[in-house]
Amino acid sequence: MDKDTDRSGTIPEPNLPQAVGDSATPPAKRRVLSGAIDWNFAARTGAALVPAGPRTSRYSVDQIVAELAAASERAEGPVREVSRLQDDKPIPAARVVDRAGWIEAAAASMAQLTGIGTESGDRGLLAGKPAGMQAGAMLAFLSTAILGQYDPFTGADGTLLLVAPNIMAVERALGVSPTDFRLWVCLHEVTHRVQFSSAPWLSDYMRDNVDLLGELGEEPLTEMLSRLLDEVRDRRRGGVDDPSARGIVGLLRATQPPAQREALDRLLMLGTLLEGHADHIMDAVGPAVIPTVAEIRSAFDQRRRRPANPLQRILRALLGVDAKVAQYVRGKAFVGAVVDRVGMEAFNTVWTGPQTLPRPAEIDAPEQWVSRVLG
Repeated sequence: MDKDTDRSGTIPEPNLPQAVGDSATPPAKRRVLSGAIDWNFAARTGAALVPAGPRTSRYSVDQIVAELAAASERAEGPVREVSRLQDDKPIPAARVVDRAGWIEAAAASMAQLTGIGTESGDRGLLAGKPAGMQAGAMLAFLSTAILGQYDPFTGADGTLLLVAPNIMAVERALGVSPTDFRLWVCLHEVTHRVQFSSAPWLSDYMRDNVDLLGELGEEPLTEMLSRLLDEVRDRRRGGVDDPSARGIVGLLRATQPPAQREALDRLLMLGTLLEGHADHIMDAVGPAVIPTVAEIRSAFDQRRRRPANPLQRILRALLGVDAKVAQYVRGKAFVGAVVDRVGMEAFNTVWTGPQTLPRPAEIDAPEQWVSRVLG
């Protein structure tokens, strides 16, 4: 990992420019994200707040780092064979990190994705600091739950991150084979790497939608508040059925004007597809390479459904964690239904371009996607 264990044996862990234009040139749109978050400060805050990982020996640290690195390379072949997604790119080495290392990497990735950068520059002493502190606290909480992540926005071929202390903590809690569990996690994360390497347009698609989501228009505040009140009324009547529309993420969506709401929906649908496809592939590959895959899947799904304490439930709602879990379930069901009906080769049409991605109405009605895309 990026940092050694400490002596206890614990795995350590702008102001916006004023748009100027004449009668022939409309003013540039402002972006809500530009200059709003100091991601360098967020990284430092998150590293200061993150709780320590599980206690272990130096030997165990070296062992899990080496095993995860090897498992990430071993997973590539089976994932490509089952997914039928091929390219001629080399297999990049995974980066095995502790929690603080993940926070640093996540902050750098968000800076790249939002076009903000991590340098404070001369924006002023406090520019971006309050939001940076909040983002850092969020990253600290998330860093205890992330097992792995593929980051398509850093490095020539993206970066595959594996969070060793979290993987170790979960395998202990589940009581499963560490070697099998580590490979199982790698199957999921390597599938994400294969998705992006086989469909390079995905990165720009994500970035374009994030840019659109971050644009600030001139909409009156009353219109935003009106949409928010309508959403609250719908919730009271029990009219919110889409898991991705619940919680804070759903309220955020409700406040957005149409263009931003559509961008958020596209990002949510893409996330549902990516996560569901990765879950489908890891379970399809699993029986051939992981002897205890059925035991691992059963124990892991039970853990996902386990009730959280009140504080955790609040944090999960605020950060959209439950919506993330719903993405896995809905996405996996969509992928499984399409593959069962038309086969993996035909399913892979989904990676052709934005027009072949599932629409919100199709994610729970895969036959509509098959009819529209495959005719």
